[in-house]
Amino acid sequence: MPIPNEMLPLTDSSMNECAPVLRTAFTDDEAWQEMRRTIETPSGEGFLANVAYFDDPAFQGLQLEQILGLVPDEPECALLVVTDEIALGSPEMPLLCIDLWEERGRTVRVVATKLWSIENNLSLSNMDFEEFADAADEDGVFRGF
Repeated sequence: MPIPNEMLPLTDSSMNECAPVLRTAFTDDEAWQEMRRTIETPSGEGFLANVAYFDDPAFQGLQLEQILGLVPDEPECALLVVTDEIALGSPEMPLLCIDLWEERGRTVRVVATKLWSIENNLSLSNMDFEEFADAADEDGVFRGF
């Protein structure tokens, strides 16, 4: 499948209040729906990730460098979340989070139940991406502080 030649629409000022979730894995629709339910379920403390879904088979199988090529130079959002085969194939659903502002292209995986933590704190400028990446476990997955 050819790589899309259009930029992701991440320059709209409304995007600074939510994280785009880009689906790149299309082999398991049930797992995708479960991922969405998990993201859309508030935490025990009532926190919720504010997200916008990009669910288009044109993005199937895209890798990090290809994804970054679709991101405008000055996106409104600090974070891009990728739902790939790894995320959909694990019970923890470790989403790939990509820093778009501080260290463009730096990544950390975040379990779906903790996506709210990184999204909320980055959108409010309470914390930096680096703090989440540095708090990831040895396997590179952030599971909370």
